[in-house]
Amino acid sequence: MKTRDILAQKGTDIFKVKETLLLIDVVSMFVNHRVGSLIVVNDHDEVIGIVAHNDVLKAIHHHPEYITTVTVSEVMSRDVIVVTPEDDVDQLMTIMTENRIRHLPVIERGEFVGIVSIGDVVKAKTTIHDVQIKHLNDYIEGRYPG
Repeated sequence: MKTRDILAQKGTDIFKVKETLLLIDVVSMFVNHRVGSLIVVNDHDEVIGIVAHNDVLKAIHHHPEYITTVTVSEVMSRDVIVVTPEDDVDQLMTIMTENRIRHLPVIERGEFVGIVSIGDVVKAKTTIHDVQIKHLNDYIEGRYPG
């Protein structure tokens, strides 16, 4: 299964925020859109980073009094790791595990086309295994067409 297949099932919604947005507003976006990360853009709508739940939690932990004054640009990750629609589920899992990240933006021909989460990857892996198990059971029980 490829990234493209995951996006076909979950959709390609991408939520962007300006780097000047306050963390308190980012928290609202996480809750309202039910997402775990947001793409960060500058005033020219150029992608400059990603902000995730953990970025916000760390900032609040270190300076809880600044939740209403700290901006996205102060806590976001600037080195964004991206994948393509052609990357397979195993590659996604490896990237996420090795880099200890939970969200991967997907780029096709220089444009963001979606975001894949660790939950999406686990669901895809489970689907793959369920199909393989069904085929093996059918084969063992003599129901395999062949």
